[in-house]
Amino acid sequence: MRLLILGAGGIGGYFGGRLAEAGCDVTFLVRPPRAETLKAGLRIESPYGDAVIPVRTVTTVSEPFDAVMVSEPFDAVMVSCKAYDLDSAIDAIEPAVGPETLVLPLLNGLRHYAALDARFGAERVAGGLAHIGVTMTPEGAIRHFNKLQLFTLGARSAGQREAAAALHEEISRGGFRPRLSETIEQAMWDKYVLLAAFAGLTCLMRAPVGAIMQATDGERIANSFIDECAAVAGSEGFRPSDKVLADTRAMMTAPGSDNTASMLRDLENGGRTEHEHLLGDMLARAKTHEIEAPMLSVALAHMQAYEARRAAG
Repeated sequence: MRLLILGAGGIGGYFGGRLAEAGCDVTFLVRPPRAETLKAGLRIESPYGDAVIPVRTVTTVSEPFDAVMVSEPFDAVMVSCKAYDLDSAIDAIEPAVGPETLVLPLLNGLRHYAALDARFGAERVAGGLAHIGVTMTPEGAIRHFNKLQLFTLGARSAGQREAAAALHEEISRGGFRPRLSETIEQAMWDKYVLLAAFAGLTCLMRAPVGAIMQATDGERIANSFIDECAAVAGSEGFRPSDKVLADTRAMMTAPGSDNTASMLRDLENGGRTEHEHLLGDMLARAKTHEIEAPMLSVALAHMQAYEARRAAG
């Protein structure tokens, strides 16, 4: 099975690297500077073992790109870019997507499915999500913080089941035990509720969970974020189970926890964030369903003000 992975940053680099290490037929579609770095191999630093893995790369501006894409469409294309790069990512992978290619997005949130479905057809776009603590170092290595490496995929329609099962079998060679879900849309909503609430809370407070819990109303505010997001999910037909919500509350109200959302790290580094994709989309859905969501509204306004200042220099 031929796999194309758009991006070799944290998520794409880690999972794609493990697949390449296992001998899977993997090609990374990356920007020229990243391709240059990867000539020395893809470096992974992880509790599961460090590695420098030889990898195959192509770029949209290199001559080999057309030859690689046109010769034979890929069996699956994994998309692991930031949400704000989605439009250019879709343009980049289009030559690689044939009539039987399965597109597997690993982005945060859900808004990207509308764009991918519109370009490739909903029948070609499967459901996917990853739970992993990774970052790319300034030197280009993929640093894996802990032993969490969950990868879930599943068919969004009956017609995708065979292709999703085949992809699951192939990527099971990578050693990270991917899960094939029969309820992938519920799994995606469960993660979206967590991400939106967690990003909203830690970015608004600009602090980790433990520090927020020391504030007078910290726990109440955390639970308000969760309640708003869960209400939206319920109105969309995917309310998280009581256990999922209990686990989310436990994580977001843990005394002494140093956990923060990755969006807060982007904010603190002065970078672009996915606030519209996560908070903006969740708030828009709340308004559609006439759900009061004051915490989401304040959190989104806070991030929009940050972005306005960042863009102004």
